[in-house]
Amino acid sequence: MSSLIQPDPTAIGDVSTPPFAVLPDPLVLFTNRARRLRELSAVSEMAPYLDFVAGIVEAQAAILPGLPEPERPDVEALARAREFEMPPLDRTRFALDEVVETTLDALFDAVRAVPKPETAANALGRVSRADAIARAEMVSNVLGHAIPVEALAEHVYVAAALQVHFARLASRLDVSQLVAVGDGLCPVCGGPPVASLIVEWPTAHGSRFCACALCGTLWNYVRIRCTSCGSTKGIGYQEIEGGQGTIKAETCDECRTYVKVLHQHKDVGIEPLADDVASLALDLLMREGPYRRAAFNPFLLGY
Repeated sequence: MSSLIQPDPTAIGDVSTPPFAVLPDPLVLFTNRARRLRELSAVSEMAPYLDFVAGIVEAQAAILPGLPEPERPDVEALARAREFEMPPLDRTRFALDEVVETTLDALFDAVRAVPKPETAANALGRVSRADAIARAEMVSNVLGHAIPVEALAEHVYVAAALQVHFARLASRLDVSQLVAVGDGLCPVCGGPPVASLIVEWPTAHGSRFCACALCGTLWNYVRIRCTSCGSTKGIGYQEIEGGQGTIKAETCDECRTYVKVLHQHKDVGIEPLADDVASLALDLLMREGPYRRAAFNPFLLGY
């Protein structure tokens, strides 16, 4: 069962000026994510799957030191992106290069040791043997969120490698040069959020940040506003009855979508991607209603 909660105005507290964006530190990002997944696994009925995802994330962290330096956008491209309010990491023009190929191979090799179901192991074998053309197509599918149902498992591994690559690229940008590129879009790579966070930082009292599913960037976003269409009308909140009030689905009656809001100020251990996966029960509940999931999470493909 769920309870419908009407939005409350943001509490007025200490005056603070939240940063526009916070770029990821890849090692911290994946290490914290893996730790959170293990913590959630210990108390969840989803333990086998959460442990599997944790193993993949631990592999993401493990391969970082051995990867070559990625090719960053040049000065002209960065200036053009800022001028025209476009993300500096343009996923629409993304192409495989030696660094991406190396990242894919390293991730595939690292996750071989992760305990997994036979179906997942078979999918890893297929994606590892895929040629450059097939890999490029899978990369395009992940970045375009157009993943074929019959190959979901293969694309999970490709998405995990792309998270590593894009987090590394994002970490090398100048955050002061970023600009807003549209409602619900990451100012670094142009992707949708996996969820949004209500934080309690010294410079961001009760502020909300969207969390990019791909590069891990956090960007400030107004509360009680749809992260899909930008509407402030018909916003509501639903959660699992009897829950702790830390994870809610923010619904929008204008575009009929929802994205989870995670109250990190109530539980500082919350990690956007990990807690999104672990709260799958809320997604299953929401499937019974009129709203569709708008967030993207490569570890929840098919939901």
